[in-house]
Amino acid sequence: MDNFRKIQQHILDKLNIKALNAMQEEALLSITNVENTVLLSPTGTGKTLAFLLPTLTALNKNSDNVQLLILVPSRELAIQIEQVIRTMGTGFKANAVYGGRPFAKDKIDLAHTPAIVIGTPGRIADHLRRETFIVEEIKTLVLDEFDKSLEVGFEEEMREIIGHLPYIKKRILTSATQDMEIPKFVGLENELVIDYLDTKISKLEIKKVISPDKNKLQTLVDLLHHIGNKPGIIFCNFKDTIQYVSDFLNDNNIAHGCFQGGMEQQDRERALIKFRNGTHQIIIATDLAARGLDIPELNYIIHYQLPLKAEEFTHRNGRTARMNTEGTAYVLQWEKETTPDFIETSETVIPNPKTKQMRTPWSTLFISGGRKDKISKGDIAGLLFKQCLLDKTEIGVIELKQDCAFVAIPTDKIKSIIAKTNNMRLKKRKVRTYIL
Repeated sequence: MDNFRKIQQHILDKLNIKALNAMQEEALLSITNVENTVLLSPTGTGKTLAFLLPTLTALNKNSDNVQLLILVPSRELAIQIEQVIRTMGTGFKANAVYGGRPFAKDKIDLAHTPAIVIGTPGRIADHLRRETFIVEEIKTLVLDEFDKSLEVGFEEEMREIIGHLPYIKKRILTSATQDMEIPKFVGLENELVIDYLDTKISKLEIKKVISPDKNKLQTLVDLLHHIGNKPGIIFCNFKDTIQYVSDFLNDNNIAHGCFQGGMEQQDRERALIKFRNGTHQIIIATDLAARGLDIPELNYIIHYQLPLKAEEFTHRNGRTARMNTEGTAYVLQWEKETTPDFIETSETVIPNPKTKQMRTPWSTLFISGGRKDKISKGDIAGLLFKQCLLDKTEIGVIELKQDCAFVAIPTDKIKSIIAKTNNMRLKKRKVRTYIL
């Protein structure tokens, strides 16, 4: 147990986390000591770390097979968990598999068998049918955001998957809501329920903004200038509305990205990359962005269209005021629009329409080489230091993928950087560079 604690403290140090919160401490104790745990906690309270910490430290380093399977409802959540595991630096290989990318890519990733597989139910079920990996040593199953998986219709796939896993000893189910019935096929018996759903996000303020116009577009722009150039999400109910809002923000020279289910997976991932590295501070999104995204702490979210259900309102608000940070949820409402009963606001804000700079100094550089080419973040930084004579303050967030990389660099130097790096050799590979 002392050795486990040392490993866990090493992981927390790598993640720059000083201490676990109460929910995470209780989850650590439960998952370590009982077979079945149900973890109920609001969005943004750290459930991912709560189940990863005890499950990863219990893995067998001498095994050559998959030991831990994590099912998630979305591609973005699978990618996020994979990245968190890599950051933890445990030495265990993890791979995310999900629909929307070639199955052949999965087979390449899984050829060197990982200890942890994270995936969406449809793609995991496909792998199990094809017997891509051995299941005999999969003793732990995590059903992350199980309520969402049920909501989007993955019940049959999850039933099939669990039917393929006869050696499961430990089950962990997480949810941000209690409004669900856990099917018998999950196999929960004598489960310990950790319920933190009544935990209040005390540092969240909810404010109303009244628009004289039904389309609310000019009021939205006034509000964004009032807030200033800070990271936030504008939530819409429909993808068509996102395009409508995006066009208006472009007309007003407000940098932003878009995120909705109708976009290609690559475009969605790149929108998040540019959001994380500061190329843009705003994302316009559907409720797809309300849960399970690896994005920075947000100062605010805006309900451009009012959510239809209380649960949607809660999950959207959970993107800001996460953990110990402060945040504001703005309810943008036409003056003749009725406020749903589940929305309670603390005050009404009248935006100051004074124009402020709504563009960041950063752009995103694409590099056509990644981990499979043995390229590291240090290699990329070294190229930019040596070839482009940049200093440390001019190299922003570097995200390294399997076959490419993305770097935040100053917009005013982007052309000269591309001229000096395109078709250069990085390690043994000649790479292409261009602005994303």
